[in-house]
Amino acid sequence: MSKIITLTTDFGTKDGYAGAVKGVISSSNPKAQIVDISHQVPAGNILAGAFCLLNSCKFYPEGTIHLAVVDPGVGGSRKPILIKTARQFYIGPDNGTFTLAVQKEKVNTIIHLNESKYFLGEL
Repeated sequence: MSKIITLTTDFGTKDGYAGAVKGVISSSNPKAQIVDISHQVPAGNILAGAFCLLNSCKFYPEGTIHLAVVDPGVGGSRKPILIKTARQFYIGPDNGTFTLAVQKEKVNTIIHLNESKYFLGEL
């Protein structure tokens, strides 16, 4: 069975950023099922992104990976994190976007993704 990977961003849909993320995911895992939760979170609005995740993640099956990029400081010093709960995975900037979604789950692991193997690198 393929993994479900959800996307929640403040990228909008007028350019190719959301499409580029889907391309990277598809290149590394062609069997992944990519589901758009939203790309219309108001720019940099962490609370709106957090509510979007809170209201949707609970409906996805165990093992789902939720990638969320809602960050007023994109390219800044915040590290990307991976949060593994008893049911699901959350990946994105360490800025509070996942706080509401994971508050009722048992958090097993939080990893700061700082090793080069976690990054795309140059094309």
